[in-house]
Amino acid sequence: MHKPEHSRPKRRPAAAAAHGLRIVIVTPAAPGSRHGNRHTALRWARHLRALGHRTQVALGWDGSDADILIALHARRSHAAMHAWKAAHPQRPLALILTGTDLYRDIRHDADARASLRLADRMVVLQPKGLDELSAVQRTKTRVIFQSVRAPRRQDPPRSYFLVTVIGHLREEKDPFCAALALAQLPQRAIRVVQLGQAMSPDMDRQARALMRTEPRYRWLGELDHAGAMRWLARSHAMVISSRMEGGAHVVSEAIGVGVPVIASAIPGNIGLLGADYSAYYPVADAAALAALMARAQRDPAWLETLAAAVRAKRHTCDPAAERAAIAGLIADLSRQSSRRRK
Repeated sequence: MHKPEHSRPKRRPAAAAAHGLRIVIVTPAAPGSRHGNRHTALRWARHLRALGHRTQVALGWDGSDADILIALHARRSHAAMHAWKAAHPQRPLALILTGTDLYRDIRHDADARASLRLADRMVVLQPKGLDELSAVQRTKTRVIFQSVRAPRRQDPPRSYFLVTVIGHLREEKDPFCAALALAQLPQRAIRVVQLGQAMSPDMDRQARALMRTEPRYRWLGELDHAGAMRWLARSHAMVISSRMEGGAHVVSEAIGVGVPVIASAIPGNIGLLGADYSAYYPVADAAALAALMARAQRDPAWLETLAAAVRAKRHTCDPAAERAAIAGLIADLSRQSSRRRK
């Protein structure tokens, strides 16, 4: 079993970092988008630049010279990965696996499966991701948790129990489960505030229809990151209702702030919060989610138990730990490249 990189002793970057490597990060998420893949790519780029490497983020590889290619998304970045290895078979290639990679695409998509073979090293964002890989694939895979710079916890509202749902409105997120749970809750003092862009006209229509029929539900659309974090910081609890996640950054943000999380029982959430966390519900089960929301409101001692469990995970989202883990990955890739040249 591979230990999460954040649990290993910190190492100094390899000597190669002193003069800097040329690194390209490929992500299918366009500039300006607030998709998780884009956030991951930009955060990794900041870490790599701080480590002394010349780093660019791009939608694909244009043939420009570089020492290392890092790709996000096995299926959608396959063309860039294939072109890189065709041009530079001896140069390192790393793949960061997303939730749709792990829990959908690598099971049936030929390009996604080929990307696993092309990659010299792979990264999963929580340890349960290793369970989706073969024994051979796990030998070249590292666990690197996503870091956050979380705002300070704020006092929640006193007149009502605030639950936030943060994430773009798309099928994989089961975005309306918390809103639908309200119909099974008689308490008028529970409110659900949803943040995120509707990724289809149908999602937009559903959100607006729910606001008309359920006065305790508000959809605010897409806010900037600071605005979303202000809502999170003053929430009594956050719901993550996804059907699949590689390791949702918003869960790491809730951990960093110290906000209790009520989560769908999927590997991506369990890998971040722990198998013994006590606020999981079956995917898409609005009745079970309603029961947990009601308990969180009426049982302050249980809510504080959740908060304490979340705070105990804060070491997983430390920026210095993520940077050290990325430095270790780059050093490993550099050593591998040196061995190939000999």
